[in-house]
Amino acid sequence: MGDLKPPRHVLRIVAAFSRHAETLEFGKSQLASHWGPVALASPHFDLVETNYYDAEMGAGLKKCFWAFAQLADSSTLPDWKRLSNDLEADCQRPGEWPESRPLNLDPGYITEAKLVLATTKDRSHRLYLRDGIFAEVTLQYHQKHWTGFPWTYPDYQRADFQAFFDECRGYLRQQLRQNPA
Repeated sequence: MGDLKPPRHVLRIVAAFSRHAETLEFGKSQLASHWGPVALASPHFDLVETNYYDAEMGAGLKKCFWAFAQLADSSTLPDWKRLSNDLEADCQRPGEWPESRPLNLDPGYITEAKLVLATTKDRSHRLYLRDGIFAEVTLQYHQKHWTGFPWTYPDYQRADFQAFFDECRGYLRQQLRQNPA
């Protein structure tokens, strides 16, 4: 029998996309007010792999990632998703934006071995956590690089996204060395 011990803390990240810089800034500042400062922020990437969101969010979407400075307890992932859903709803004020959904926020986390995302959608490869929230291992870190799975969204397999995830992983490792608790 293995010894029971709590998992190490994780690096909280959020994938955000919109076609409005103002909504991205709103999401970033609101999340920082709850979770503390952003340690790493990616460039705003063109989201070109899908047009799935065009009907509700418009065309020309930009996607970015934020990694928060304070490491977190992964068991609270459902709380992160519920907060991000609330913030998305705050942006859906009638008449303020031409789209019905001007902002998408997808929280998750990075460990030394994986990138996990929270979702409200159940699929065969997702595990139920609580409060209507599921978790998906989206990427694994194996043999010094990120690799996907059959279900991994195509944009998460991009080299520029994964270069940012490498930065995040390096930051996490540094934080864990400084605070090994």
